[in-house]
Amino acid sequence: MEVNWTLGLVSCITLFFLILISRKKTATNEKRQPPAPPGWPVFGNLFNLGTMPHRTVAGLATKYGPIVRLKLGSVNTVAVLNVKTATELFKNHDLTFVDRTITETSKSHDYDKSSLALAPYGMYWRVLKKICTVEMLVAKRINESTDVRRRCVDNMLAWIEKDGSLAKVGSGVYISKFVFLASFNLLGNLMLSRDLANPDSKVGSEFFDLMLGLMEWGGHPNISDLYPWLKWFDLQGLRKKMDRDMAKAVAIATTWVDERMEERQKEAERRGEQRKDFLDVLLDYEGTGKDEPEKMSKKDITVFILEIFLAGSETTSSTVEWALSELLRCPAKLTRAKDELASVVGPNQKLEETSIDNLPYLQAIIKETLRLHAPIPFLVPRKAGQDTDFMGYHIPKGTQLFVNAWAIGRDPEYWENPDSFEPERFLGSKIDYKGQNYELIPFGAGRRICAGIPLAHRVLHLVLGSLLHEFDWELESHMSADKLDMNDQLGIVVRRRQPLKVIPTKVKC
Repeated sequence: MEVNWTLGLVSCITLFFLILISRKKTATNEKRQPPAPPGWPVFGNLFNLGTMPHRTVAGLATKYGPIVRLKLGSVNTVAVLNVKTATELFKNHDLTFVDRTITETSKSHDYDKSSLALAPYGMYWRVLKKICTVEMLVAKRINESTDVRRRCVDNMLAWIEKDGSLAKVGSGVYISKFVFLASFNLLGNLMLSRDLANPDSKVGSEFFDLMLGLMEWGGHPNISDLYPWLKWFDLQGLRKKMDRDMAKAVAIATTWVDERMEERQKEAERRGEQRKDFLDVLLDYEGTGKDEPEKMSKKDITVFILEIFLAGSETTSSTVEWALSELLRCPAKLTRAKDELASVVGPNQKLEETSIDNLPYLQAIIKETLRLHAPIPFLVPRKAGQDTDFMGYHIPKGTQLFVNAWAIGRDPEYWENPDSFEPERFLGSKIDYKGQNYELIPFGAGRRICAGIPLAHRVLHLVLGSLLHEFDWELESHMSADKLDMNDQLGIVVRRRQPLKVIPTKVKC
């Protein structure tokens, strides 16, 4: 990887100076733009970002204010860094910045055009958003799938108990692995009515590996995004790898769609029966407006299947891993959470989703974890659709916009002791992460807010609550809570730099 980066940087320098020679210097834009740190020729502010850019960019607010302009290679970028600025953005400029920055890897097989998260703001996006919010991710349908989530979580607990017995004589277990597998199976059942993370399923295992590959290639910094004229060279090989794995994943998902369509033709009597899963919802869609498609295309359905897995599996496992990490550093808070679960759920009983509303401290832990560790700290980057005036600054059309949810969650004007893990701050508070409180926006806000919040709310509380209720947790013997590495690394989501290894002990009631 370092060799690829070196080749890329050398190519960038060569091409940049060739272009410089052939062009005249442009006049300085007289319109007032946001303040910016000094940058380097060719690279701009790339060297300002460091290995944890969400943290580095947040730190720029101290010197340059809550709106900072950056030059990332050839890409003009503006970062929003505090609650006041985010509030102005989502209340008054949401439509101006409603479209997305599209990365080179996300263009593979036209994924970006069919993705709910990336599709241009328009008819197709509105149709897919309506399907999600009216047909799929509503309370009635989520309630109908309660047993699916219970079974997937029970399987996860059994896996942990089995591996935990081995860990007692050796090292701990990687908790994120088990949560990821459970999330993957949960989504597989909601979408397709099948377990996919199953050793007995060859196709499911292949699809699982392909999804891991797509997450990896999509999470790498890509020279082609910083210098678009280099995309044809694909200097790091990321587009080639993405095309390879995307083609295989699309082929598998298309097969599942074809199989379901054949089943539905053979079993016409199913028409009128209760829909079984999200795939049925997509296949049953019928446009109602004159501008809406009559049906969703097979390609759009296939991409939606892939998006469900890419968006929902790693974000869940990362958040649960961060929550347990924070609790292990604060034993009193861990004890309080377990005591609440013991009181509400009771001994020899499993946590059910109906109990979540009666667990205010567990809810506070989830909120505090998302405040400190937003899964996608810059959210999904936006793009200015036109020249606009934003808080007194001129933002040219095409400018990339970062909303730094990590910095906003630590805004000292809104949060007391912003860097401390204090779930108690949410007890009795009406602040939530559903898009109305701009000081807590781990899932975004405005028109492009994550459509999966209702499901994520259930899954995060059920998974973390079950882990705390069913097991006692401790770090490996050579590791102490005060030495636990809490640094992170940024890919598609922000994960722990060192995956959390813990020793579980089954609670005896």
